[in-house]
Amino acid sequence: MRLQFQVSAVLAFASLTGCVSQPEPSSNPAWESLFDGQTLNGWTVKIAGQQLGEDAENIFRVENGQLVVSYDAYDAFSGEFGHLFYNEPLSDYRLRVTYAFQESQVPGGPNWAFMNSGVMVHAQAPETLRVDQPFPISVEAQLLGRSDITPTRTTANMCSPGTHVVIDGALTKQHCVNSQTAARSAGEWAVFELEVRGGDLISLSIDGEEAFRLTDPVYDTSDPDVQALGLSGPVTQGHIALQAESHAVTFKDIELLRLDAASR
Repeated sequence: MRLQFQVSAVLAFASLTGCVSQPEPSSNPAWESLFDGQTLNGWTVKIAGQQLGEDAENIFRVENGQLVVSYDAYDAFSGEFGHLFYNEPLSDYRLRVTYAFQESQVPGGPNWAFMNSGVMVHAQAPETLRVDQPFPISVEAQLLGRSDITPTRTTANMCSPGTHVVIDGALTKQHCVNSQTAARSAGEWAVFELEVRGGDLISLSIDGEEAFRLTDPVYDTSDPDVQALGLSGPVTQGHIALQAESHAVTFKDIELLRLDAASR
């Protein structure tokens, strides 16, 4: 009984003097959801051949809490490449997206676009795209799917519409460069993650393993769209955008973690 009294007295005194240890603040990073599972609020669609904000056949839509990309309302593909832009330009961040390809591609879709989508990084603002522009100036983190006819495909590749990047210390002007990470089959969910550090680093990961590391993106000044906007030099910030390239794909759990630029 006396021991209990002494312990109680010590705790009471400590609480008065502020000496009781307080719980450490959580070390879990503050991820924020960019997709509410019900609407496309916070995003702007741009379909090639249509005005900004128009999506005549609802290529991008919400179904059962997921962001669905589908051309099922089209009889045939006529170049309606599409992108869904997050409205806020970003520089230093991590992006985490869960995705799965579906079986269907709209008739007339190009062969290279079979099970093909992506996340555009440092993309130009959506209002600056030409009406018929198929792809925004950006660095594309290309997502591909695997099937019986594409058994050796990789994913988390790099494509560069209107840009160049450095890979392994060398400026790379090749439009697309593949990773070594095997693509997933239709219906198989994968978690894709980007880490972007302004104009210094773009890291691509699948299911927690890094697939590709790019550095020092710059504008391709020979590109007509780059020339039209008068862009040059390092690419340090821009929008993220999800792609529609004629094949059905589903996204969910789109999350953002903002990073401190000073910690580069």
